[in-house]
Amino acid sequence: MPKEFADEYQPLLIKETKDKKRHKFPNKSLLLAACAACIGGTFQCGYNISIINAPTTHVQNFINQTWRERYQTDISADVLTLLWSTVVSIFTIGGLLGVTVGGTLSVKLGRKGTLLANNIFALMAALLMGLSYPTGLFELLIIGRLLIGIYAGIGLCVQPQYLGEIAPTAFRGAMGMGTSIFITGGILTGQVIGLKELLGKEEHWPILLSTTCIPALLQLLILPWFPESPRYLLIDKGDDEGCKKALKQLHGISGCDGEWADIEKEKNYLVDFQAKKPWELLTDRSVRRQLLTVLLLNAAQQLNGINAIYFYADYLFRQSGIPADKISYVTIGTGACECITALTCDASPVFPYMSMVCVFAFILSFGLGPGGVTNILTTELFTQTARPAAYIVAGSLNWLSFFFIGLVFPFIVIGLQQYCFLVFLAVCSLMAIYIFLFVPETKNKTFVEIQNEFQSRKARSADGAGTTL
Repeated sequence: MPKEFADEYQPLLIKETKDKKRHKFPNKSLLLAACAACIGGTFQCGYNISIINAPTTHVQNFINQTWRERYQTDISADVLTLLWSTVVSIFTIGGLLGVTVGGTLSVKLGRKGTLLANNIFALMAALLMGLSYPTGLFELLIIGRLLIGIYAGIGLCVQPQYLGEIAPTAFRGAMGMGTSIFITGGILTGQVIGLKELLGKEEHWPILLSTTCIPALLQLLILPWFPESPRYLLIDKGDDEGCKKALKQLHGISGCDGEWADIEKEKNYLVDFQAKKPWELLTDRSVRRQLLTVLLLNAAQQLNGINAIYFYADYLFRQSGIPADKISYVTIGTGACECITALTCDASPVFPYMSMVCVFAFILSFGLGPGGVTNILTTELFTQTARPAAYIVAGSLNWLSFFFIGLVFPFIVIGLQQYCFLVFLAVCSLMAIYIFLFVPETKNKTFVEIQNEFQSRKARSADGAGTTL
């Protein structure tokens, strides 16, 4: 740049540098709002996935005792297994029911309002599961697990929307990782609380299952201090003042102007558009590629072997952002392949340790990529009017895939034995190829820019097809 132009624009260059430094870290209020949303959302989901494992024997004894008191005979092993399986797996059915209503509630009540109202399910579930033992009704356990499943389904549908909409463009991916971090933290906390030294003793299991009310109460106390999603306030409700107030609280005075302009641009882009229903989204050709992408990502999130590795690791121990997505699917597939190699070589005592390392690498790579990026991508690939419906459709497939892998994996193990993870290696490899070829980079892009990227790719494909013909 010539010296005279450099001198003229030097103040602007200095200002830009200062702005970049100012936005190096997100606002403290933004981080606290994200934590408040996650503590009663994905944390609860992870907590209730793991908390049911510790009291398995105690709950089965309770069911047997209740059956004997009612019918003066011991329960058969098959019926006991059926009832216990129902207690555990009905959580998944509840999740599917929850995700089907979560998107609609997020439009009617708002993102924050839905998260707060959702805690009713958690409190009711805690009450019913806590009362099951003193009342002698194991049916209350089943109803409680169903309610907490509905809670988890709504939370996993609405929380990523809230995080993606309150986050500035530069930190959207990092904020989305809150989903992965808190669900893992919930699983760990549930395992720790379930230790015999804490609440893992037989007389404490009703209290253990009732502790699900604690995160719900924490969210009810903390989240009301933070604002509703600014995008929901401006685009869905037309509340200019509420949106500006929310942006100032979340991003500070210096950072709210840029976010306001971004939201205003999206609002103008969506003028005369109404919130889509799930069936309208499925028939909308303009978002077909985005919808296909999030459907594949959500299916692969469950079918890449992460749930299977938990089951298989338990068996072994008892016997003895889009770039992140690309990297992690490849790593997961590699981990699965290495795990197979370790499992098939029993000649050396080193291989069991190699197997453990592969399992941990597998879980780590999942958390760094598919576990955290998938949910935030659903936010990024759709605009405000289509986003709730996208979460309903993608979330439903996610929960169905979760149920499917739990149902089918035991048969895969029986059929393929130590080679069972070759199935997941194929899924991961195909998903990595699809992401590399068809999913555009979303880092530091606004929602409108991402939509334009998909539209331009679609136009280029159409032009290419026409030229070929």
